[in-house]
Parts: sequence; structure tokens; C-alpha cells
Amino acid sequence: MCGICGICATDPQARIDPAVVEAMAATLAHRGPDGKGLHVNGRVALGHRRLSIIDLAHGAQPMFSADGTVAIVFNGEIYNYVELRQELIASGRRLRTDSDTEVIIHLYEQRQEECLHALNGMFAFALWDQNNGRLFAARDRLGEKPLYYFVKDGRLAFASELKAFARYPGFEPRICLESLDHYLAYGYIPAPWTIFEGVHKLPAAHALIWENGRLRTYRYWRTEVSPTGRLDEVEYVRELRRRLDESIRIRLRSDVPLGAFLSGGIDSSAIVALASLQMDRPLETFSVGFAFQDFDESPFARIVAKRYRTRHHELRVDDLDISIFPELVAYFDEPFADPSAVPTYYVAREARRFVKVCLSGDAGDELFAGYDQYANCRKRRWMDMVPAGLRGPVLRSAARLWPDAMKGAGWLRRMSVSGAERYQREMGIFDARQRRDLLQPDALAHARLEPWLFADYFHANGRDPVATRQFADQMTYLPEDILVKVDRTAMKNSLEVRVPFLDHTVVEWVNAMPTDMKLRGNRRKYVLKQVLRDLLPAEVLDRGKRGFGMPIKHWFRGDLDGFARDLLLSPSNRSQRFFRPDAVRRLLDGHQRGLRDLSRRVWAVLWFEQWCRTFGI
Repeated sequence: MCGICGICATDPQARIDPAVVEAMAATLAHRGPDGKGLHVNGRVALGHRRLSIIDLAHGAQPMFSADGTVAIVFNGEIYNYVELRQELIASGRRLRTDSDTEVIIHLYEQRQEECLHALNGMFAFALWDQNNGRLFAARDRLGEKPLYYFVKDGRLAFASELKAFARYPGFEPRICLESLDHYLAYGYIPAPWTIFEGVHKLPAAHALIWENGRLRTYRYWRTEVSPTGRLDEVEYVRELRRRLDESIRIRLRSDVPLGAFLSGGIDSSAIVALASLQMDRPLETFSVGFAFQDFDESPFARIVAKRYRTRHHELRVDDLDISIFPELVAYFDEPFADPSAVPTYYVAREARRFVKVCLSGDAGDELFAGYDQYANCRKRRWMDMVPAGLRGPVLRSAARLWPDAMKGAGWLRRMSVSGAERYQREMGIFDARQRRDLLQPDALAHARLEPWLFADYFHANGRDPVATRQFADQMTYLPEDILVKVDRTAMKNSLEVRVPFLDHTVVEWVNAMPTDMKLRGNRRKYVLKQVLRDLLPAEVLDRGKRGFGMPIKHWFRGDLDGFARDLLLSPSNRSQRFFRPDAVRRLLDGHQRGLRDLSRRVWAVLWFEQWCRTFGI
């Protein structure tokens, strides 16, 4: 796991200043505290910061082909590199290292862009092909590793994090108001947008080619949630177990200490159980607990840890250490309104004290229909049987009469619409009406006010409602929220996190399962639970779903209320250029009255205010 950056000029006579790329790479030192490297060759410069995991002695980067005409900087892990390496040697290739980075170089020399299809892993890399004057960059299929880029004055700059561009001469961080609207709608800024004008995220499963001053991006892989499989239940259970075992097996490859996150939920417990059965030593496990029982899963984590004799480490968080808030906001670079970033940061920080690599149970909900919304979308089909022309006006009229701060208002508004717009209202933070109320006129003029994900949502047309919902989550919420949170909080602590559920072969296979194998009646994750029936105790396997979050609902009605008001209503407030102060005050007061939980909205505006202060907006 590493940090990468670089600059590539169109003009063959151009010369890149090495000091600029060195400075960009220095901002990524937390991603790679174990080493650094720089390659400058006229019009191209590549920078690298290394977190040493595989081939500690010979894996330094940038790495080069045997003739020196191909150079690469790589962030991530290629889990099937051992098998690929054997295939390359059998084909006559001579490899000088045992690293997965060198495997990518040889595959590119053999297959050019098609090399991506051979890679099983999480990655973001940039490869300079000197003979063709081409920069080739790519992100992994599910979007575990980030890559940002912008083009200015005939030069392309790229980096693992936005903060690196602050070291690029002439970079002007101007806020993109359309991205601000996306942030308020979803709690994150989806690719290809970023918070800054002119700067882009390379989306998951996309590649980039910069050649002769022309930029081209394209998608090289897409999953489908297409429940067409025809195996019987026994076969599905047996094959899922085999595939998960294989995914974990190749993710246990490491030359440094390895552990696992263990929240106490089914997904992380599954990974711990299956990994423990493959290891010849106790697994290090890590969990975080809270004083509020509704949020505390630590007793269940202890049950699993005891069963598999792990070396368990439990961190207690009774109150939010508000001193970490500015630091966390600054590290994320962009506004990010998922409060679970805080406990994820805590557990990653604790894990890094003992290990360098952790397994995680992320993506189990998106794959196996674990969220409440999957069951709810079936229950609400009766509402969609009412013609939209009748349902919408009636429910919208009722919603207008219903105080926004009272329970039930959100349900009325969600049920008044269908499809992607309902999805946005269920998954998002501020709906279109609420954003109109919050935004200042100048910001409102740039707001889209309709769901950005219409295209992905309607790509799933014709499928059952659960499959449609899963597809939308896998294309949007998973890569843009969950995996961003995991990457940023872990890399802040120089910790690599591996996600066995995100093996793309597992994803493709599970997505072809009949929906009934995932959600049977109201029994969620049905097939996964059948795999785990003999591996986990009933009190863990059959308990209700709890999200991995923080008790901010309670905290914003207690000590954090004063903190929020000091930042959001003070004369030095910076976000009032974008948010109407009267709307912010109503939001704080509405949550404080306790008629409805508005804590996610409070958190979103609070994060944005701190972000404005941090970046001098």
C-alpha cells in the first residue's frame, strides 16, 4: 500500500522540475512511511511513497522494465501475483523480484491495456510507456484505491490524494458548487467530480490514457446484479464457502504482521472465522465499543474472539475526542459526511499499533442484501401499485402539512416519488427541498437538485427491486462512501486494509445468485448465514442488524451541541457564504427538540464548516 503522484507533459522537449514531484510525494508520506522514490525523464516525473508489505527488500518504486522503457508507480496489492508470476516465468519471462509490482510491468509488455483483466486486487497505478509516449493509469474494479488528476497547460498531474496538488505550481483550489450540491445530497462527492473545479476522480473500474496531449478514460469492467443462477441451495452454500476461502487465502499473503477488524457483526465475524481456520497462529483482532448500548457491538466481538482464540484488542469510546475532528477533516481532503469515519479511524489507529495489514468485512451488506432498505423495498411495493399521478400529489400535500422536524415527514416525501429519486432520499442526507432551503442563492444556482445516479439506477431496469437496489449500492454508495472511508482512515494510520468480499470473482458470482438466496422472506444474508451456520454461535449469527456508527444523535443533544453552535453560528463562520444561517439554526434547534433525528444533517454542515476553515475557503 503506497502513495503515488506524477506529472506528464505533452511537449517532448518539456522538463519537469523534480522538486515539484518530490514535494507532492511528501504530502503522501502517511501512505508510505517506509520509503520513497522518484523517476524523472524529461517530460515525465513519477513519485512514490512506500508502505512495505510484499518483497520488503526488492519492492522499491518507481519500478522499471528490463530495458528501462516502462516505469510504474503502484498503490495497492495484486493478490494473485504468485500465480501470475508463475505464468510469466513459464512463458519465458525473467523476473528480478518477488513483488506484485513487477508482475504488472510484464503483463503490460505482453498485453498492453488488456493486462487489467488478469489482475485480482485493489490498485491504482500509473505506468509510463516511453516508446509510445503514453501514460496509462487505472483503478481497481470496485474502487478500493483512489486516483485524482487534472490537466493544465498541456500537462497532466495525478496523485493518490487531493492534498498533493497544493504543491503543484499555479494550482488554484476553487470550490465546485455542483460538487457541493452532490455532497449535501449524498454525504460524499461521487466520481468523476471533486470538491475543486477542474480536478477529477478516476472512477472505479476505469482506466486513463494520456497520449499526444489527448486524455481518454474508459470503463474496463462492470458488474451486473443479474439473478439468473440455477443451482440448488446446497450447491450455492458449498460454492460460496469455496470462493470465500480462496479469496481469504490469497489475501493472507503478507511479509508483515496481519490482523482483522472485528465489529461483532456477521460480516467481520465471518472473515475472522474463515481466516482463523487457515492460519497457523492466533489472529490479531480489533474492535471499538461505545457506552450507548444501541451502538455497542463489542460483546459480540468478544464472543467470536473467544471462540477462535484471537488476540483481541478492544477500544472503548465513551465520548468523541473533538480534538481529532479538524485533523480528520483535513486528512479526507473533501467534505465527507459519514460519521462512521470516526470509529473506523479509531479502530485503524489501534490496529496499527500491532499490525501493518488488516482484513475487513466490508461489502457484505451490499452483496448479500443485509441493509434494512432491501427488505423495506419489498414491503413498499404495495405503495408503488398506486398510480404515481395520484400517489405523488396526495403524499406531497400531506408532507407539506407535516412539520419537517417530526417523524413521518421523511417517509411521506420518500413514498411520494419512485425509482432513483426515492433511492436518493433514503440514502442521502438533504433532499432537493431541504437543499433549496439551506443553500444561499449563488450556490443554489449551481445545484442540480436531481439524483446524479439516474443512469446507474435505471441501468438495472427490469430486475426485481432488491437486485436494483443492490446494483445502485455497488455502483455508488460502496465505492464512493464505504471504501473511501476505509481507505482514508486506514492510510492516515499507515495501515493496509484488505476486503475479501470484494474479490471481483466473488462479486460476479454472488451477483448472479437468485435474490431469494440473499433475502429469503425477511431473513437477510441467507446464503452467507448458511455457510456460517457451523462456524458462528447463534447469538452472533441470528441477531438483528446494527450499523457501524457513532451515537452522534445523543452527542448532538449533549456536549456536542455547544461545539456545533460555536462553529456554525459564530461570526467567524465560513460556510455562511454557501449556507443560510437561519436554515442552519433551524436545523440545530430541530434536532435539539428531539422530535426527529437530524444528526446526519448537522454532521454534514459541521464537517463542511470545518473543511472551509481548514482549506481557507
